[in-house]
Amino acid sequence: MATKEHLILSAEIKRVHKDLRKRTKKYGSTNAWKEHINNKDQLDSYSKAMRELATKFWDSNLKVNEMTRENRIEWSVQFCLNYFHDNKIRNHNRDREKRIFELLPEPVHVELPSISDDDCENQKIRLLDVGSCYNPFKQYDSFTVTAIDISPACPDVHRCDFLNVPVVQPESLQSNSINAFTLIPCSYDVVVFSLLLEYLPTSEQRLICCKKAYDILDAEGILIVITPDSKHVGANAKFMKNWRYTLALMGFSRIKYEKLVHITCMVFRKAIFKDVTVRWADIHKEDYMSNDLFIPQDFNDFEAMSSDSDS
Repeated sequence: MATKEHLILSAEIKRVHKDLRKRTKKYGSTNAWKEHINNKDQLDSYSKAMRELATKFWDSNLKVNEMTRENRIEWSVQFCLNYFHDNKIRNHNRDREKRIFELLPEPVHVELPSISDDDCENQKIRLLDVGSCYNPFKQYDSFTVTAIDISPACPDVHRCDFLNVPVVQPESLQSNSINAFTLIPCSYDVVVFSLLLEYLPTSEQRLICCKKAYDILDAEGILIVITPDSKHVGANAKFMKNWRYTLALMGFSRIKYEKLVHITCMVFRKAIFKDVTVRWADIHKEDYMSNDLFIPQDFNDFEAMSSDSDS
């Protein structure tokens, strides 16, 4: 059972989410987001509450029955280590992708680089943690971590609005210009969206973030998406299937899906051959599917959502 402190912190998180969604409906996503990222007091309060929730209740290393809690950070770390430090996993995915690609009409030959055991064991994994808050991945030696957030809770997190940060080619960077942050194509092995996409109030904004993740991931890099989900298995199945369809159109294949007690964890691999994932999307498209990233809150009635705050 949640403690009083846990409930107070959770209420603060929900209040900010609700306020952003309400303002988006009233002013539009662009204006509402600009106002949101400039509201320092609200962001600081949110950041403090999120850090307290995460470090005290979510991501602690206390040994607790696996059926009653899950650690989203350790889940992500373990998958990354398995994926990047085990030749079999990556080779299985690339061999399968290559076989499918060669069945397509007029496939273009691409020379695939080999992966050696030494490369896997010794190379640090380049990880971008978006919406990091307090940089939880910094404690793991296997990673080179770049942590960003619109309201960092500690100094080693860059202040950055991922939604609007530019992605530029290295040759376009000017040494004498100091930007708040810039991203370079194919510069990361892992991008982590942990409890990020549901923070954004529209499907369009979520799509922008996923496309940006696709651009900055190296070939065969992975996007880890962790989303809150306390409902029973299958309750949000259509949403998750549509996410898989939409990200396949973008060039991602889903290689891991796990529904835990309070979260759903997914891993999407950036395909070497985008035609393969688009083919998958075409084959598996169902009537209800669209090129969107909806969440259940998108379909809440506005009056019902705002009635208590207006009273």
